[in-house]
Amino acid sequence: MDASILVVGNDQFLTTIVNQIGNIMSGTVEASSALNEVIPLIRSKQPAILILQASQLGCLELCHQIKEQVQLGWTYCIVVDYQPEISVDEMSLEPHQELIACGQALEHGADAYLRLSAVLAGEEIRLLKAQIQAGLRGVRFYREVMQTNDVLSTMALADPLTELSNRRAMEWELPRQIHNARVESTPLSLVMLDVDYFKSVNDTYGHQVGDRVLQLLSARLRHNLRFQDTLFRYGGEEFVIVLSNTTFQDALIVARRLRRLISDQHFNIDGSLALGITVSMGLASLISTDDAKGETLIRRADHNLLRAKSSGRNQVFFGEDGF
Repeated sequence: MDASILVVGNDQFLTTIVNQIGNIMSGTVEASSALNEVIPLIRSKQPAILILQASQLGCLELCHQIKEQVQLGWTYCIVVDYQPEISVDEMSLEPHQELIACGQALEHGADAYLRLSAVLAGEEIRLLKAQIQAGLRGVRFYREVMQTNDVLSTMALADPLTELSNRRAMEWELPRQIHNARVESTPLSLVMLDVDYFKSVNDTYGHQVGDRVLQLLSARLRHNLRFQDTLFRYGGEEFVIVLSNTTFQDALIVARRLRRLISDQHFNIDGSLALGITVSMGLASLISTDDAKGETLIRRADHNLLRAKSSGRNQVFFGEDGF
């Protein structure tokens, strides 16, 4: 069984434990004698198991600190009361003391507590191996759950048809960009666009052709945006583009350029069908009275989109005041 283990304690403890781990399982073992190095090591090495010598000053406080941190708390912590001067038989005469120490360790966040003698007997080695295996099972399960959650999160934030980020992703990202724009005193603009007469495409050619139009449109938009722009499928045939660090004047230039790129070149659906597609766009830029979630910003862009469509379509509308 492969393992990733960090052992922390004095020299004698490190020698004993590291050698025993090498005898009972394969994997990577890191050793440290300084408690202040533990958290940086966990962050950089990400060991599955942490074995701490109980007599190290601040050991239990370190356990508590690790478990309080979301990014570190999954590490399986084994606190070892290493008694090099006591034999296994002598340790068995102090069960009450062991129970008290075990309780304290678990209360501070340790996942397991062991008492080991100078020369590890067969049962001690067996118990050490069993605790490491138990820790590995728990960490493995945690990592599998996290990987599954990552996949589910990605699926939940992605539009399967266009492979763009979806509306839910935009509702998470837009407040973050608004916050950054206000903290850094940089401009932020937003474009909402809608495919003109898209219902006619579906009615005339079928929904498969309509889906293909959305895929090709998404690709054309994505390939012609700047690196700081973020494209979302808002719903149906509507899309939103968040233009970070972009003034209203620059956003207008971007929007007009995209509109031309869409209208000037037909979309080749297959070898026998090429469709001319146009879009209407509504533009808005962040102002001081906009809310933190971006709802008023989106509302203005949507209002301007409706004005663009009611004014003849295939155009960019931005309101009389430039916002």
